[in-house]
Amino acid sequence: MLTFLWTDVLLFGMVACLIFLVWQISRKEHLRRPWLSVFNSKVGVVSLVFLLFFLLVALLDSTRVVQSSVSQSQQNNVSRSSLSLLDIVLTPIRTQVEKTYSAPFSSYAYTKEILVDKSGKTLWVYPRLKYGGMHLSDPSTQMAMDILFKSLQGLVWGSASWLVFVIVVFAISKKPLKSKWSVARQYSLLTLFIIFIVMFIGIELAPHYHIFGTDKVGEDVLYQTLKSIRTGLLIGSLTTVVMLPFAVVLGLLAGFFRGWMDDVIQYIYTTLSSIPSVLLIAAAILMAQVYMVNNPDLFTTIEDRADIRLLLLCLILGLTSWTGLCRLLRAETLKIREMDYVTAARALGVSRIKLLQKHILPNVMHLVMITLVLDFSGLVLAEAVLSYINIGVDPSTYSWGNMINTSRLEMAREPVVWWSLSASFLVMFSLVLAANLFADVVRDAFDPRANH
Repeated sequence: MLTFLWTDVLLFGMVACLIFLVWQISRKEHLRRPWLSVFNSKVGVVSLVFLLFFLLVALLDSTRVVQSSVSQSQQNNVSRSSLSLLDIVLTPIRTQVEKTYSAPFSSYAYTKEILVDKSGKTLWVYPRLKYGGMHLSDPSTQMAMDILFKSLQGLVWGSASWLVFVIVVFAISKKPLKSKWSVARQYSLLTLFIIFIVMFIGIELAPHYHIFGTDKVGEDVLYQTLKSIRTGLLIGSLTTVVMLPFAVVLGLLAGFFRGWMDDVIQYIYTTLSSIPSVLLIAAAILMAQVYMVNNPDLFTTIEDRADIRLLLLCLILGLTSWTGLCRLLRAETLKIREMDYVTAARALGVSRIKLLQKHILPNVMHLVMITLVLDFSGLVLAEAVLSYINIGVDPSTYSWGNMINTSRLEMAREPVVWWSLSASFLVMFSLVLAANLFADVVRDAFDPRANH
């Protein structure tokens, strides 16, 4: 049986709205034209494919299946737990928990322990891991060739799967190879080839090795990193959805009507901008924590409590981050309302609502698109900063910020545990870089002053 958290429902709702928006854009030539230039850009297509891959991982992690288990001691005691489809896919690395730290691709623990050999002699050695490299009798001599062989296996399986995917795509597609979609098709398939290769090499290696090592409690760091993708995407996308109505409505009203309405809206966003955002977010999160502690009946599980805190964080970030876009839209609206075509429409008796809907809003949408895509990467980084100072997501929630926060003490110990910080940085860097590159292409495509 499927089950969904509040953030899961919102994520699928945003994807449904995105699909509907794409369908609407495909029907209008003036909207389809700039997006065609995005898809004809090499950088735009490559970054979009990476973003869609991250979105697919987040959707798999948001589709949950309820599992029931009966206790052996009490047959009537039935416990229910939920696992996402991503958890099920990652079962080999999710269930292979070691005792404590282990380095990437290591067969031994990272710290020494006192062991007693068969002869009764006490040894101070690095013990073998329970899962990592246990299929090897002599890791020092066999590991290099085994990793190479499994990587080659992943390369073969990834290439074969990609080839099947390409055949299916060309069989379904009705467009010729030299059509206007050829650039998008070629570079998207090349990017997918890289993703397929990396994914299948990971599939071959992950059940036998901890690719990114393990943390203090022995949990696989690769599993934590992939689970954190959903949190990063939710922070970036849901927060923009919350801030968008405030920024667009208030910005257009302030710039179009001016007068006392402009003064009130300016006072609101100026006052809000003067409050340090970190302090405002910290106060709101602490108030929410107090409410959760005082009302434990409203949150039946730790997962529900962590999900509500994540949702509240998105709402708070959205309510505190709309001021920049609002100020930008106000300035642009002040300029557009004095244009000749707006003046002519007003002289012909067009209502103010129609002027805002038909003449003002379409001419500022390029600013909205550019700002939203640029703010997405900033919000992903904001979650890492907030979790680092313990006012972000719940500690039980997988996120890059929590991983970085945990790495503070790990970087100070001897020997240094560097892989948790490196893994979270690598994946977060990939997502933010793809979002920034895509934002640059979208900006060039929608900027009316750019030379196409």
